[in-house]
Amino acid sequence: MFGRIAHRYDLANRVLSGGIDIYWRAHLVKAVRNVSPNTVLDLATGSGDVAFALARILPASARILGVDFCEPMIAEASAKKAGRGPNVEFQVGDALALPFPGGAFDAATIAFGYRNMADRPLCLAEIRRVLRPGGSIFILEFSQPRRWLRPFYGLYLRRVLPRVAGVLTGDRSAYDYLCGSINAFPEHTGISSELAAAGFRDVGVERLTGGIVALHRARAP
Repeated sequence: MFGRIAHRYDLANRVLSGGIDIYWRAHLVKAVRNVSPNTVLDLATGSGDVAFALARILPASARILGVDFCEPMIAEASAKKAGRGPNVEFQVGDALALPFPGGAFDAATIAFGYRNMADRPLCLAEIRRVLRPGGSIFILEFSQPRRWLRPFYGLYLRRVLPRVAGVLTGDRSAYDYLCGSINAFPEHTGISSELAAAGFRDVGVERLTGGIVALHRARAP
């Protein structure tokens, strides 16, 4: 599904979010900068927007590796790499079986990909394994909005977003799935509980844009 929409993924994100996705990513990368990582793993990197944003805000010495299991998405990210910094690399990989040794990264990020993991506890276990002790995890993900916003947001997800996305990408069925996955995903407290259950400490969350999105952060023991 993600392979089918890879070629128009960036355009769809800009239009469907009204450009707010740029603000959400900026919030994420500033939080990552605050922990001063030398190595960052960006999981579910998609077309590489978070990885490139990290490259712009982190020192040139920082190494950023974007990983995604979808080859067409990695191809899109690699095509955008020219002139965007030599410290960014991309490779195909499975977040449920990461091909890296333990303690290889100072920080890990996932932006809007955590809800698509087939086994979220296993994903968190793998991230904890590849983070150094005290390393940080950041999850930027859709959430359930505040009560006053839910009727309007639900209408947008059900009626507006799939139709517009269908025009932009030629694949409405993909966005029918994505909208359903957002509606079915737990509230921000649910992800906090999953992080704590996976053994992470100092778990925190910040709700953005009326709760539509939440930025979760925690540290490996």
